[in-house]
Amino acid sequence: MSEAAGRLDALTDCDADWAGLDVVVAGLAVSGFAAADALLQRGARLVVLDGREGAAEQERAEILRIMGADVRLGDDATTSLPGRPDLVVTSPGWRPEQPVLAAAAAAGIPVWGEVELAWRMRPAHGGPPWLTLTGTNGKTTTVRMLASMLEAAGLKAAAVGNVGTPILHAVLSEQPLDVLAVELSSFQLHWLGPDRARSVAPLASAVLNVAPDHLDWHGSLEAYTRDKGEVYERTEVACVYNVQDPRTEQLVRDADVTDGCRAIGFTLGTPSVGMVGVVDDVLADRAFVEERRTSAAELGTLDDVQGDSPVLAPHQVSNALAAAALARAAGVPPAAVRNGLRGFRPDPHRIAHVATVDGVTWVDDSKATNPPAAAASLAAFEHVVWVAGGLLKGADVDDLVRVHAPRLRAAVLIGRDRDQIARAIARHAPDVPVVEVDPSETGLMDDVVRRAAGLAHPGDTVLLAPAAASMDQFRDYAQRGEEFAAAVHRFTRSRQGE
Repeated sequence: MSEAAGRLDALTDCDADWAGLDVVVAGLAVSGFAAADALLQRGARLVVLDGREGAAEQERAEILRIMGADVRLGDDATTSLPGRPDLVVTSPGWRPEQPVLAAAAAAGIPVWGEVELAWRMRPAHGGPPWLTLTGTNGKTTTVRMLASMLEAAGLKAAAVGNVGTPILHAVLSEQPLDVLAVELSSFQLHWLGPDRARSVAPLASAVLNVAPDHLDWHGSLEAYTRDKGEVYERTEVACVYNVQDPRTEQLVRDADVTDGCRAIGFTLGTPSVGMVGVVDDVLADRAFVEERRTSAAELGTLDDVQGDSPVLAPHQVSNALAAAALARAAGVPPAAVRNGLRGFRPDPHRIAHVATVDGVTWVDDSKATNPPAAAASLAAFEHVVWVAGGLLKGADVDDLVRVHAPRLRAAVLIGRDRDQIARAIARHAPDVPVVEVDPSETGLMDDVVRRAAGLAHPGDTVLLAPAAASMDQFRDYAQRGEEFAAAVHRFTRSRQGE
């Protein structure tokens, strides 16, 4: 073992000897800045790189320079690895073939993601356990449900990671936490992969579902799936999988876990022993009760899951069951699971009721940014005027349209890749009317709403579930949803003024 490798192996907590370590931090977004800040405060020597040089990057760069970092911005900054550092810490979105990271790999220099760094920055004693989860869809909703359950049990908890708050912020917080609910993306999990010196060991972990996504980054569905499975590695108490998604159970079988760790399934059907599921309208636990062969614990009802939502979507029930299984693995009592569900409020733009006008319900699910998410949304409604389109990023929509064609009253298509959706509808639902709204038109969403209203019948739902990213026409999915809702409200006022 080299001296550098031995030193890295000794970095197991925030009080270890980080001083003088030569580190390149790749990326100066939120997680990269958090990593650089934590390392600088412990005496590491840093070079920080980012190809962007906008206002946000310049502001962060100035702060890090004051702290002693060498910060390099712009296209030229990321074309080669500076020197021979002891370690490279990468932001999750950087691809493995990026020149800096490829050079590090070729030179045998360890590359850690922010997740590995955060784990190694935990307190030497008394650090909060991690409950980790991933999935193609539903991650943020589920991790926030989980945090709500933990808090209902009286625990100091935080939802961190891909949900928006860097894990490092929680790990190094001056206000100690009892447990972390950690959302992990496939990008973050890639950098925990099998060829790395991984030390992360969650108390419990879950994969909600696996469907094709980000294949341009991972290269194949197999590689994407394999990266998702990294969430299970070294789990101590429970690996939670989706009974309706066999890929997730296989990932549990393939994982190297701590002796005694259990596989816990969640299902929309009646749970078998070792599962959580649904009996009539009750969420039932047959995994974390002593007499699980003959009895179950009630964790809540379907009404608790639905809350103020306009519809009880099947994927919301799945999310609640997965969160409940993770909470139960951490010792949360059934009453706290129920109270957590009752106190949970979904983030905006997730099957959000906007208005009901002349018997037509308008729903904003702008967060449905890929075909699997749109499929889950469409499945919640019987008759739909579907508002879809944007940047498909190479995703295939044929299966989405074929499966849900019987639900479609009509479709109103927007965005750069709307033609691809139109062709899929022509193949699989040729009788469904399709309206394409030119992206160059001003008042885009007003036109969308007006056309959708003309196609909808009383009892229908006009559903914004784009199946695509938004950046071709909007800042992000939130702006897309906000503009849709605002246009619906303008339409409502105009109808009321008639």
